[in-house]
Amino acid sequence: MRVICKCGHKGRIASRDQLSEDFAKLYCQCLDAKCGHTWVANLTFSHTLSPSAQSFERMLFDRLRDMPSAKQRELFEQLGSQARV
Repeated sequence: MRVICKCGHKGRIASRDQLSEDFAKLYCQCLDAKCGHTWVANLTFSHTLSPSAQSFERMLFDRLRDMPSAKQRELFEQLGSQARV
């Protein structure tokens, strides 16, 4: 991904703060030594143009697998309590 400074020169992303799955703050700096501008840009998911070719079940399985074990247990406990209602 390219970032451009307000002065028109190229910039670089120095760091990234991932606030959620769909939103990140990009901390940027101009590569022109005479400028030295630093700024924060927001990167966000907007919308889908074409849905994933993966099945919903596959995506769900992959997301669950990537979660910490404690979070997985918490979700399954919540699902178990919902089924008894």
